[in-house]
Amino acid sequence: MENMKTNTNETKLTKKDINSVSRRWIMGSQITWNYEKQMAVGYLWAMLPIIRKLYKDPEQQKEMLKTHIQFFNTTPHMGGFICGIDAATEEHEGFKAKETVRGLKTGLMGPFAGVGDTLFGVLFPTIFGSIAAYMGQEGSMVGAVIWLLVNIAILILRTFTTGIGYREGSKIITSAKDKLDALTAAATLLGITVVGALVATVVKANVTATFTSGEISVNGQDILNQIMPCLIPAAFVGFIYWLLGRKKMSSTKAIILVMVLAILLHVVGILG
Repeated sequence: MENMKTNTNETKLTKKDINSVSRRWIMGSQITWNYEKQMAVGYLWAMLPIIRKLYKDPEQQKEMLKTHIQFFNTTPHMGGFICGIDAATEEHEGFKAKETVRGLKTGLMGPFAGVGDTLFGVLFPTIFGSIAAYMGQEGSMVGAVIWLLVNIAILILRTFTTGIGYREGSKIITSAKDKLDALTAAATLLGITVVGALVATVVKANVTATFTSGEISVNGQDILNQIMPCLIPAAFVGFIYWLLGRKKMSSTKAIILVMVLAILLHVVGILG
């Protein structure tokens, strides 16, 4: 091990190298996902062109392969940034960057996952998926087209993440933090607004029960509308939200429960 030569800065990465890493990450980041090391094999496969180019010594290559096969897990959409930062670090420091890279991967995968899961795992699917579903329910194909275009746009954006990470390095964490926080807050607010609007327009639940006193009859829905329009749909959504937060409750169980409740309440003449 002591005889291994230290890599210098003489070998420079090209745009072709970085694009190769980007393509490999997009195509293979989750293909070999497993419970032991999760995305480690995908990360190693993405970084393989960098390892082969920067380390000519077979022993150095073996050591870097071992480094990159360690546990790794983050949002796939954000992993390209880490690959780019990693590539820049290894290009600059060579084999001496082995421990740095190990700590870099461990330190960055969590923060990037926090942002990525929020944006790409929750907010974007909720906002655009809800809009697409509502338009489809109304008989319009535009919703499906919007959903397709959004996913294509996200895929295109992913092709730039590795290059950005390579150029900006680790400073991307601090320089982009405020912008990412603002974007996350804005997207969260937009998502809540969209979901709130869809609750009022998509969820159909009206009180059909009528209250009679002498010659006066009052429809239950009219009374609730004076309190708050769409109160029953909002209450149903709140109930489901509460249910999904309970232990051992899954979305499938919640759907079955709602179906049973809806049928029972309709049979007894309360909801229609």
